[in-house]
Amino acid sequence: MSTTIALAGKGGVGKTTIAGMVIKYLVQNRPGAVLAIDADPSSNLNMVLGLDLEWTVGDIREDMLAQVKESLTIGGAAMGSMPGGVSKRDYLDYQIRSSLSEGDHVDLIAMGRSEGPGCYCAVNHNLREVIDSISKNYAYIVIDNEAGMEHLSRRTTRDVQHMLIVSDPTQRGIVAAERIAELRKELDIRVENAYLIINRLSGEMPEALQERLDRLDIPLLGVVPADNQIASFEFSGRPLVEMGDGSPVYQAVAGMIEKIL
Repeated sequence: MSTTIALAGKGGVGKTTIAGMVIKYLVQNRPGAVLAIDADPSSNLNMVLGLDLEWTVGDIREDMLAQVKESLTIGGAAMGSMPGGVSKRDYLDYQIRSSLSEGDHVDLIAMGRSEGPGCYCAVNHNLREVIDSISKNYAYIVIDNEAGMEHLSRRTTRDVQHMLIVSDPTQRGIVAAERIAELRKELDIRVENAYLIINRLSGEMPEALQERLDRLDIPLLGVVPADNQIASFEFSGRPLVEMGDGSPVYQAVAGMIEKIL
């Protein structure tokens, strides 16, 4: 049975960095392969993991719909088929499996751009089926979400065992994290556990922030310290997963994942 870990938080708090460290820990310390799902339209988890990214699910979806539209204008695509008689489900299955970026015990699917105008209900249903089918082959699924979470149930029908809500050490960040924690109750999927992570903290936790944290209805899983090494990797373009195991950022995240697993 797969374990699904989803990351959420407002933009700019370092979700993708934390996701990369979670994946690094799982690859190095847990048996079985990891499927990383980049659900952020900006699609840069591949840079953190050092994987190439040529084709996203959004690209595949739009290409499929364009082919169906063109075929319909000439009387084709009968009974929901693609040109040539291939079903939409089989087309998506083949294309998404072909789009996987493969690494060492980790593969990546990037969701890419959001839906354009029109109805996407049917294609999203097929996408969920395909991604859930692929996910069964992995011990862990790590989903790096965009700021909101309402799209999460459109991407997968899988339950989420652990949701990690990331915030920076600010009052505004914590307010946003609290709202995201409330949103999880409205999803069509079940979230078993939700935790808060404070990222990029310099020094001790300010008293005012600690008082706010104490009032939250989700537990604080841990704190990730600010680290200049992250910036140097970002400037050079080196994948963050290449940071040494002694990195304070990696050590902090590894300790948290060890705790919840």
